[in-house]
Amino acid sequence: MTQQTFLYQPKISEVLKNMRKVMIGKEEPAMLSLVALLAKGHVLLEDVPGVGKTMLVKTLARSLDCDFKRIQFTPDLLPSDVTGVSIYNPKNMEFEFRPGPILGHIVLADEINRTSPKTQSALLEGMEEASITVDGNTVPLPDPFFVMATQNPIEYEGTYPLPEAQLDRFLIKMKMGYPTAKQEMEMLARSSNRHPIEDIAAVLTRDDLVSLQSEVADVYVDRTVHRYIIDLVTGTREQGGVFLGVSPRGSIALMKAAKAYAFIHDRDYVVPDDVQYLAPFVLAHRMILTSEARFEGETAESMIEHLLSATSIPVKRNISE
Repeated sequence: MTQQTFLYQPKISEVLKNMRKVMIGKEEPAMLSLVALLAKGHVLLEDVPGVGKTMLVKTLARSLDCDFKRIQFTPDLLPSDVTGVSIYNPKNMEFEFRPGPILGHIVLADEINRTSPKTQSALLEGMEEASITVDGNTVPLPDPFFVMATQNPIEYEGTYPLPEAQLDRFLIKMKMGYPTAKQEMEMLARSSNRHPIEDIAAVLTRDDLVSLQSEVADVYVDRTVHRYIIDLVTGTREQGGVFLGVSPRGSIALMKAAKAYAFIHDRDYVVPDDVQYLAPFVLAHRMILTSEARFEGETAESMIEHLLSATSIPVKRNISE
């Protein structure tokens, strides 16, 4: 790591500290959100309403001095409502582009499964290409650009679930979960006068974040860790009860996430423990189980846990490689 990177490490801790102030007992979602952001990936958050999904993204945006945009997906939402539209100006007799909410640094795509596949694809194009297409013209998205999309796991009637090819675009899929009674008591106490997010101040600038993302890309990954990632991903394709295993994109995603996780923990190299911890969040949503496996109560997460137990962990590098 460079000397500049070591100066950033306390600020990364401050970002996580800010998120803990607002998100009580949600250290893991906060950490995973920062992992995805530093790895230039995106997050799919599946949970019930009211558990703090919006607050999580807002706190992250405030801590990083980034523009925050929110898109509420509904069945009647059009792609132009996401990307923006060109409007004719009679004064200069030219079309002027009016940007949509996707042109923000940190975007909350709320209940993405409530809208049509055509509108979903407008957001997913931006996530994959870092640009959008409006009236045949390519419009680059701001840098940095991070999307957290949410799905409600209940009330699936009238929804448009994301197909597997689109789920694969998300680096991480996670859940928030309900707080404990003690955590909820503390939440009420902190929010009695004013919301804690009002006291959150930026600790990193946008330029700092772009620099950190470049540093994360340079984190070292040994060949033995590469092999461990490949063994896990290959195992999903060969495991019984799995109809469709993880694609090579999943291997790359797991490596990128592990780099960011190592960086947050003040290391310039990845260890197998990083891969183990992140595997359920990065790989599970990229798998399709057989109907028999689902009937027996298996989930993609449980399949990943079985695979982690069955796959040998590298303990040292083989010099002959």
